[in-house]
Amino acid sequence: MFSSGNVTIGVANMDRAVRFYTETLGLKLAYRFGDHWASLELGKGLTIGLHPASGETLAGAKGSMAIGLELSGSIEDAMKSLEAKGVKFQGPVNEGKAGKFAAFADPDGNALYLAQLNWTHVDQGAGKYQQA
Repeated sequence: MFSSGNVTIGVANMDRAVRFYTETLGLKLAYRFGDHWASLELGKGLTIGLHPASGETLAGAKGSMAIGLELSGSIEDAMKSLEAKGVKFQGPVNEGKAGKFAAFADPDGNALYLAQLNWTHVDQGAGKYQQA
């Protein structure tokens, strides 16, 4: 039924948003249609779509969504690298067996977070999907 998907983010300035997601966060720009749309790709299949804000698509509406970026290394190393590029964090927060998380925002105030996940609890069955 479904072949793929994306998370669409309303942005106030397409050039600024594309620079943030590509240069600051290091995501791959898959394609861009001027100031109408940009698709960015990250790892295991996450696609982020940037779309200009309008009356129906707000830029930076607090609490409406958050994009989690799973890390392959330590959250401390990732935060240090991104802080050097001007990213301001809340955290990190250690959530015990789930892992560590650190919240930040893009230039429009859209919520993102880094996630250093601890998969051992999933492998031990606590959180593993059990088909009925």
